[in-house]
Amino acid sequence: MSKRIVIWDIICYLIFPIVIWNYGKNHIGEYYAMLVSTLPGILYSIVRFILLKRVNLFGIFMVLNLLIGTLVDVLAGSAIQMLWNDVFYSYILALIFIVTIVVNKPLFLFFSLDLVEMQGHNRTKMKSLFYQKKILFIYKLITFGFAFREILLSSLKIALILKYGVNSFDKSIILRQILSWGTFGISFYGFFYISKLLNNQTNGQKTSDIC
Repeated sequence: MSKRIVIWDIICYLIFPIVIWNYGKNHIGEYYAMLVSTLPGILYSIVRFILLKRVNLFGIFMVLNLLIGTLVDVLAGSAIQMLWNDVFYSYILALIFIVTIVVNKPLFLFFSLDLVEMQGHNRTKMKSLFYQKKILFIYKLITFGFAFREILLSSLKIALILKYGVNSFDKSIILRQILSWGTFGISFYGFFYISKLLNNQTNGQKTSDIC
């Protein structure tokens, strides 16, 4: 994760939403302040999608998640309902992650296939490598990590809503970003370990061929 991405994440997903929320709730109302505060993150996500330069599963997932999340917010009708809708949607998202694990198609394995294909690797060949028992298990753990993040985040949001009501909004933003960075950090280690396993296999194969 480059420093530039981290900086833009902080600006678009953390600073702008909190500033807009705290300033806007007294001028345009809590609900509309919440809606407007999501715009920087939405625009930033669209730019990141465009930079992918091709349509694949990862891009489709990112856009669908963005569209559904925006629709859920718009249809809420009130600030407090918007918070509860976000909780319900996170639980549904966690369920989707878990289902992909159960059916032996962990979502992040296919995201990785998209990325390696963009780097010029053969998708079919890489898929067979990723489906090796040990590597597949790691991808399941990574996918479950994101499911757990959604479950934990939603559960903590419920506690915040019950205690602070709509004033839990900025606290939820900070909480989401902290959990997101933590999850991505652990996932990065998982991807690095998978890369190391594949490199060891490649080097072992080359040694075998020479002998």
